[in-house]
Formats: sequence, C-alpha cells, structure tokens
Amino acid sequence: MAQTYALLWLAIALCFARVLLIGRRPKGYPPGPPTIPVLGNIHQMPSRDAHLQFQRWAQQYGPVYSLILGTKVLIVLSSDEAVKELLDKRSNNYSDRQEMYIGQTLCSGDLRLLMMGYGTKWRTFRKMVHALLNISAAKSYVPYQVLENKQMLYEMLQQPDRFLQNIRRYSNALTTTMVFGWRTPTYEDAKMKQLFDGFSEFANINQTGTAALIDFFPLLRKLPDFILPTQKKAKDLHKHEKSLYLGHWLTAKNAISEGTIKPCFCIGMAEAQKKDGFDDDQAAYISGTLLEAGSDTTSSTLYAFVQAMLLYPDVQRRAQAEIDEVVGQDRLPTMEDEQNLPYIRSCAKETLRWMPTTILGAVPHATTKADTYMGYTIPAGAGVMNNVWAINMDPTRSPDPRRFDPSRHINNTLSLAESAANPDVSKRDQFTFGAGRRICPGIHVAERSLFLGMSRMISAFDFKPVKNPKTGEPILPDQDNFTQGFVCMPEEFKVEITPRNEKKAELVRWEWEEAEKSLLDPVTKQWTKSPVTEVSVMKS
Repeated sequence: MAQTYALLWLAIALCFARVLLIGRRPKGYPPGPPTIPVLGNIHQMPSRDAHLQFQRWAQQYGPVYSLILGTKVLIVLSSDEAVKELLDKRSNNYSDRQEMYIGQTLCSGDLRLLMMGYGTKWRTFRKMVHALLNISAAKSYVPYQVLENKQMLYEMLQQPDRFLQNIRRYSNALTTTMVFGWRTPTYEDAKMKQLFDGFSEFANINQTGTAALIDFFPLLRKLPDFILPTQKKAKDLHKHEKSLYLGHWLTAKNAISEGTIKPCFCIGMAEAQKKDGFDDDQAAYISGTLLEAGSDTTSSTLYAFVQAMLLYPDVQRRAQAEIDEVVGQDRLPTMEDEQNLPYIRSCAKETLRWMPTTILGAVPHATTKADTYMGYTIPAGAGVMNNVWAINMDPTRSPDPRRFDPSRHINNTLSLAESAANPDVSKRDQFTFGAGRRICPGIHVAERSLFLGMSRMISAFDFKPVKNPKTGEPILPDQDNFTQGFVCMPEEFKVEITPRNEKKAELVRWEWEEAEKSLLDPVTKQWTKSPVTEVSVMKS
C-alpha cells in the first residue's frame, strides 16, 4: 500500500512539473520577453495597437525573437533579411499554418483558405485562385475597374460625406464581378453590409483574451459554451457567414446552369468541383475568401491615401501637378498613363508602406519541420510572423518612417509583385502583401485598383480637412490611430472633398453617365455585356 501511495504521489509530482514547463522558453530558442509558468507571454499580449508592442520587442530583442504562448511558439521576424531568408527562400518549410481553433475551426468550419494548412488541398485551391488573379488575368479586369471607378468618382461628387462607403462599394463591386459575375451597384446592398460587418465581428472575436486561451490551451475547448461565450459567438458568426457565401456561390452555380452568368472565377471553379469533388461549402468559402480579400484591403488602403492627402498637402499638390502635366485638363487618367506617372505609382507604394492594412502580417506562417537560423532553434510547428509594421517603419530602410513621402520610391520602376520578388530585399518597397508561397495572390489586381483610384481621385478632386465651426481651425486626423484586427485602416475621419474646378466636375458626370447608359442595364445596373470574354481558372 505504501508503495502504491508513493507511486501515486510521484505521478502527481511529475504531472505538476510537466505543467510548470508549459510557458517556459526552451534553451536555444530566439530571445524574447520573460515568461511565466503556464501562460508564457500570453499575459503580455496587448488588446490594442499590438503592432507597437511587437515593434518595441523587436527593438529590444532583435530581428528574430520568440513569444511563448501557452503550449505554442511564435517566432517574430522583424527584418527584411529574415523574411527573405525564411519565408521566401525556405518557403517549402515555412508555408504551413498553426491550428487556429477559434478563427478556422469555429468561425470558418475549417474552410477558410487564408487559414488552411499547407498541403495538397491548399495547393489545389491556391492554383485556382492564382489563375483568377495572375498578371495576365489582372490586365483583363481593367474595364471592370474603370467602370467601378467612374461610379466611385460620381458618388464622391454627389455625396462627398459618404466617401468611405463610396470606396468600399468600388472595391466590393469589382470583386463580386471578378468572382461571381455580378456587380454591387449601391452601398445599401444588404449583403455587402453583412460582409463588412462580418469583418469587424471576426476581428473582435479573434483578438479577445478568451480566444487566445482557447487556442493555446486545447483542454478548455471541452468547456460548455455558457462558460466560454466566445465559442458561441464564433459558431454564430460561422453560421451567418456560411449562409452569405453559400448563397453567393449557389446563385452563381445556378446562373452557370442557366447559361446567364458573365465570365468569372466561379465558372472555372464549377468545372474544378466536378473534377475534384469538393463540396459546395468549400466552394463557397474559396469564393468568399476572394470576396473578403478584394473588398477590404483595397478600400482600406485608398482610405489611408485620402488621409495622407489631408496631412501632407504638399504631396497632393505635387501629385496633381504631375497629372496635369502628363494627362492635361481634358480627361482623367487611365491605365495607359501609369508608366508616365511615376509619382502617382510612388504614392501607391508609399501608402502601402505608411499604412499597412495587414499590420502584423495577417495570419502567421508555420514551420513543417524544425530549422535553425542565426544560431537559434525554430521548432517544428512554430508560428512565424512577418512583422510588417516594424519592417515598414525601419528607419534604416525608410528614414523618418512616419512621414508620408512618395519620393522614397520615385526610382523604383518595378511593379509591386516584381519588387516583392527582388533578390535584393533591401530594395523591396514594402511587406504588406506578405511573402513566400502565402503572398497575397491579388497583388496584380490591387496595384491597378490603387493606381486608378488614387490617380483619378486627385485628378478630379481636392481633399482638405474640415474646419472647426467655432474656431475655424482645421481638424486633422491622427495618423497613428488605427482600427484593430487582422486587417486595419485609419480610424474614421472627416474630409472636405470638392471638385478641382467645374470642368473636372463635368468630366466626372459625363464619364459616369456615358458608362451607365452604354454598358449597364437601366433596371438592374448590371453589365449588359461583359468586356471579359473568358476566365480560365484551372487547366490541369
């Protein structure tokens, strides 16, 4: 009996000792902030403006540091060299994802491509997405972008106080046209509102402390929902989100069978579904992932650009002067003007650097096997973060980094994708689109949407701060106030938008009225005939 009790106490002691090891930083791992038993560094994770804390840790612990988050490890890359070496050059080992129970399993039913683990399934779906968004396909979408841009400018002219909604409709309508074959003609579209509300809810759920604990301590998942209401919120979000995405996909699928759909991604995905046998839920989330990415990031970047025009009027004047010299006063810029407008192209690069929407790299990569770098051990299954804010704000790369200065990029003639692939990483313009095999596939489409949005907005309008009605002083937004979540943007601000002159106002009116009359159905406001003849999604 005494021997049995002794063995029992020994087992209890060993279990207790093992629990105490949780949260400890093993020898040989990259340095990082001090840990405490069980939690590791979880208690130090900020609930707001996490990018600033991650930047401070980089300054304290170096370009590669580690955070111990309960049972998981996060390696944070805060230099361009580290991102290039690991996420790009060693991408075969750095393209996985850690398990994200709240974000992927509960919020997404294990269907969201962004959070899907690296493997045959992900590679197949990524190939489909690449076919929709590669450089050749991106060029064919320019007529879609031009039409939506014309409506955006017209709405800015008519209702300048709603410019955020105008920008969001622009990016959403472009994306729905490419993916589903139909456009969003008005911001009041209930499904578009649900999409943007869903973004906010997704961010709110996943950045809570409870979500982190459930992710990092799997044992907690066995507790009922009334004890952990975050789980209930995540399941409810998935239910509504799946209904939205499935509705979009089944509508497109029905239009395919009836022969009424316009050329779009879903046509090719329907062919791939017949071949590979994935179900409608997965198809809905593949197309939904594209809808998310195209709708949110482009609109957030354009919103940041407008803020920069308020805060840096000298930049606005220089950009307008370049357009006036190259384009003249009788028309607005087109994609054909891009190569002759280097300062406008630089404005796009600088906005992505100055206000990165994926401020902490969106979702961390993960290793499939153990590795070493700079003498440190990087364990198998570790999360690996692209610390976008710290790299974009590195003063050795960009002196006075919080100043919006497009001239930094004036001699960079590479496209965004070419810059991301540059062997000399010190010459890469910014890191907002990610790196390696997980780099954002929409980079080619986004670059054109940003150029058209920025060039045509400042060609047609002046952007000025509103004035305090009592003092007459300009009310300027704080350039360091951001929304929170996976994708962020400046906190909402007010702006005075006026046509540069009556001729510009007339150009904006005329362009939209002509496009509306010649290209769109007068009742549905959908394309009468698509300018895109075919979207090839998968040839294999």
